[in-house]
Amino acid sequence: MIEVRLYAAQRLSAMILAPLVIVHLILILLAVEGGLTAAEILDRTRGSIGWAAFYGIFVLAAAIHAPIGLRNVIREHTGWRGEGVDKAMIGLGILLFVLGGRAILAVVVG
Repeated sequence: MIEVRLYAAQRLSAMILAPLVIVHLILILLAVEGGLTAAEILDRTRGSIGWAAFYGIFVLAAAIHAPIGLRNVIREHTGWRGEGVDKAMIGLGILLFVLGGRAILAVVVG
């Protein structure tokens, strides 16, 4: 049953991530081509609830998606199974969420 839930969670997070990644990459390309510096981009995003929400969803989806995929790769290629790999991937998901959340706070709040 857990495998079915993980499968569903990874597919749902992929559906959320796909458009967010596309928007993120387009915005980066437009900003760089427009000659904006990193400081100018940060000045424009600081204090924006919209950007915080956009990247908050992005971070949450990535923190769910990546550990599930890595868990599958590790289990398939190393034979590491059971509670150990599951706990390690939960830890990775938490780490990604915390680091991403800190980055959002640093950019949006300042």
